[in-house]
Amino acid sequence: MLTIRREEPDDAEAVARVHVHSWQAGYAGIMPDEVLGRLNPAAWAQRRRDLGTADPEHPFTTLLAEAGGTLAGFTTFGPYRNNQDRGDLDPAYGEILAIYLEPAWWGSGAGRALLAAARAGLAERGWTEYRLWVLADNARARRFYERAGLSPDGAESTYPVPLSGGRDPVPLRELRYAARLDG
Repeated sequence: MLTIRREEPDDAEAVARVHVHSWQAGYAGIMPDEVLGRLNPAAWAQRRRDLGTADPEHPFTTLLAEAGGTLAGFTTFGPYRNNQDRGDLDPAYGEILAIYLEPAWWGSGAGRALLAAARAGLAERGWTEYRLWVLADNARARRFYERAGLSPDGAESTYPVPLSGGRDPVPLRELRYAARLDG
């Protein structure tokens, strides 16, 4: 039985592990192997704590999907970030910043449950439209969002993937998807 609950401070390590595992599996062949290989769950957990993602006053909400005490995945949502900048929020739109699942949970319905919970959370906060960004080459995620009723709205961005050794970042194309919450 899958349950959805809000992130708590003690969840940082488990959420970071899911985040890293999902990136490593989902972005294989999209992001450079050296980037995926150096992802560090402990560092990502510390970043979550530093950002205060579990704080109820944080502008973004993270919900967790669990089954039998095991974290299956998480979603983060809140106000739309202009230029994907957490310091420049647009209250006119909601945004889903993340939906990540432990790869063993892909295709299980956990992603749909998290998307439904995020949509409900956005609607509860008064938004009627929401957006999200997805890597253009992430065909699996794009199919998931399209089946859920989202579609590209024409906006594009570049996600610069940092490389080590002072090399120029790898630019990955992102597409913005959008949908209504009241439809």
